[in-house]
Amino acid sequence: MPDRDWIIIITLGFLWGTSFFFNEVLLREMGPLGVSFARVAMAAVFCWIWLFATRCSPRVEMRLMPQFAFLGVMMFAVPFAVYPIGQQYVASGIAGIVNALTPVMVVIVSHFWPGGERATLLKSLGVLAGFLGISLLTVRAFASQEQSQVWGTLLIVLAPVSYAIAMNYIRRLYSINVTVVLAWSFSFATLFMLPITGFIEGLPTSLSLVTWAAIAFLGCILTGASFLVAFRILPRAGATKTSTVTFIAPVSAVLIGYFVLQEELGALHFAGMGAIFLGLLLIDGRLFKRFSIATARSN
Repeated sequence: MPDRDWIIIITLGFLWGTSFFFNEVLLREMGPLGVSFARVAMAAVFCWIWLFATRCSPRVEMRLMPQFAFLGVMMFAVPFAVYPIGQQYVASGIAGIVNALTPVMVVIVSHFWPGGERATLLKSLGVLAGFLGISLLTVRAFASQEQSQVWGTLLIVLAPVSYAIAMNYIRRLYSINVTVVLAWSFSFATLFMLPITGFIEGLPTSLSLVTWAAIAFLGCILTGASFLVAFRILPRAGATKTSTVTFIAPVSAVLIGYFVLQEELGALHFAGMGAIFLGLLLIDGRLFKRFSIATARSN
C-alpha cells in the first residue's frame, strides 16, 4: 500500500479518536440515540451537498437500494448508537480503545466471508491478543462488581463487529461512485434512526450553540468528509489494512479524555490498549516479516 495511504489512515485515526470526545459533549444535552441520529443526518446532508457540488449523478438502480440500506445500518446507524450508549457507563478513552478491536473483528469476519481475506497464523495470534486486551479492560470492573462498566464495554464491542460486517459487505459496491454510496447509505441510516429515536427518546430540541457546533463538526467533518476519504482508499488497501485506522484512534481518544475530560485511566486500561496494539501489529504483519528477514540475513 502506498505511503500516502498510510498517511491518510493515520490522519483519519487521530480525527476519529476525537469523535468520542464529541459524543461526551453531545450526551450532556442529548440521548445516545439522538447523538446517532444527528450524526448520520448531518453526514447525509454533507454528502448530498458534496454530490451535487461535484456534479455527480445520484441515480442508481433500484435493486441497489436494499444494499445501501444494509450498509447504512451496519456501518453507521448501529455503531454510532452503540458508542454513545456505552459511553454513559465507560470513559471516552476506553471506548476509543475498544474501537481498536475493529481490525481484529475484520480478520474474523473476512476469514469466513465469501471471497474475503483468509486469516494467517500472525492474524490469528492478533485476534487472540485483541481479546486479551478486552479482558484486561473489563477485569477491574468485574473485580469491583461494577457491572454497568462491564456491560458498557461489552456493548461497545458490538460496534467493531458491525464495522467488520459492513467493510466486507461493501466489496459488492466498489464499482459505484463513493459519494453516491455514502449519500444513500447515510440517508437510509437517518431514516432508520428517526423513528427509533423519536419513539424512545423524542427528537432533541432547544440545543445550545455549543451542541449544534459539535453536531456539525462530528457529522460533517468526522463522519461525512472522513468516510468519503476512507472509502476511496478502501478498494486498493483492503478491509483489514483500512480498518487499522482504529490503531491510531485510541491515542487521541485517551489523551483528550485524560487532559480535557479528566477521565481516570488505570494501568490495566493501558495494558489492555497495549495488548490490542500488539494484536494490530500481528494482523498487519509487516514488522514481524521485516524482523524475520533481517534475522535470516544475519544468519
